[in-house]
Amino acid sequence: MRARPAKGGGRWVSVPPERVHPWIDGFAGRHGPFEATGDERVVRLTAADGAVAELHVPFPPMRPGPPHVTRLAGHAREDRRVGVVLVRLGGYAAGVFHGGELVASKAGSRLVQGRTAAGGWSQQRFARRRENQAGKAFEAAAETALRVLTPHLGELEAVVFGGDRKAVDALRADRRLAPLFALESEPFLDVPDPRLAVLRDTPGQFRAVRILITDPA
Repeated sequence: MRARPAKGGGRWVSVPPERVHPWIDGFAGRHGPFEATGDERVVRLTAADGAVAELHVPFPPMRPGPPHVTRLAGHAREDRRVGVVLVRLGGYAAGVFHGGELVASKAGSRLVQGRTAAGGWSQQRFARRRENQAGKAFEAAAETALRVLTPHLGELEAVVFGGDRKAVDALRADRRLAPLFALESEPFLDVPDPRLAVLRDTPGQFRAVRILITDPA
């Protein structure tokens, strides 16, 4: 579990579903007894020393109500069927998971040349060529997502996207992908160049419970 700063203060950590209760035990050990409140999207722990932990429900909504923590842990451990689409300029991968098991997948790449410092007409021709290559790469990524995820569309509870946000946004213009984007769910997966090995590791991100921690003043 690695912490990263949060905008506006505090820090984020991600905890595997199986580690939610041990993490909370550690939170209580560091900050004292806490009061738990929550709704369908967030369970909030307010400790005796003023520390606050906001546990964000993966794949909301969750049926709210006490016991909040036990309900969240059970919700997070459910074995959902989730689609994953990863896109970066020139690389893409798509998969369907049942829980943490990858049941269908395909990854690929298309050449997209890097930027050039040349000027004049040469640079303009290069830019047009690069734009054409990028368009073909995004089309290949869309075709792969459709081929892998569409047969499972009726069973998918969510689709998680990742890679490069600009590359994913480029796919939104493809109307064929509208049913997939209609199921879009957080978190956006920050991953390196999409490969099969990278795709296989994504459950560690999309199944995790993300926690925003604010320390006492």
